[in-house]
Amino acid sequence: MRLRGLLEDAWPGAAEIFARVDSPIGLDFLERYPSPRSARALGEARLASFLVRHHYCGRRTAGELLARLRAAPLVTEPAIVDEATADAVHALVACLRAILARLADIEGAIRAALAAHPDGALFRSFPRAGEISAAMLLAEIGVDRERFPTADALAAQAGAAPVTRASGKSSVVGFRWACDHRLRQALTGFADNSRHASPWADDVYRRARQRGADHPHAIRILAKAWSRVVWRCWQDRLPYDPARHGGLSRLVHPAA
Repeated sequence: MRLRGLLEDAWPGAAEIFARVDSPIGLDFLERYPSPRSARALGEARLASFLVRHHYCGRRTAGELLARLRAAPLVTEPAIVDEATADAVHALVACLRAILARLADIEGAIRAALAAHPDGALFRSFPRAGEISAAMLLAEIGVDRERFPTADALAAQAGAAPVTRASGKSSVVGFRWACDHRLRQALTGFADNSRHASPWADDVYRRARQRGADHPHAIRILAKAWSRVVWRCWQDRLPYDPARHGGLSRLVHPAA
């Protein structure tokens, strides 16, 4: 991001004070304090007042945020360079605000389309799918139930199933490069989110890591496991029901 790169060179504290430079409060801060010189008189009381005016909803106090700001390297530039930094920051903030506003409009349109789609509720029902992730899954899987005749076909097309390469007497099981990359992104992105809400998904992921898989590999293993569940719900045209999920039931209610 050009704005972050500029800040890291000329105004490091502003890149660190909030979690995201492009958050609403981060852009508000840069609009008011676009350079180190503009923040010379910024103290805890003034920052606290700024946070109240701009409806800051984070968990950090003004003192904690100010400490972050001051812990970053201090860049001292001539006044003309400082002024140029401020002008560049203001220009990039204006561009980002326009982009973020357009993205908000697009996300609103996606939510409306998902709500109106016959399969929208089905894809929203998966743990931590969210509206955008659910829309991605729906867009990439589609509505043609004959496209993926089996769950394995869905997993293979999404690059979640490994591929075996054989030569003579040797064979190697490895990463599937040839796949629908947008479908892989949709399925693995959902799988990664799901482990924060589904005990079953978290268990599949943790067991994969314990077997030595790195994070991306473990997520692909989880995505393959989810592909069977997603495919079944999609074929049956029924939303995900945790009570009917056998793997989850066995984890939560193990046999005595």
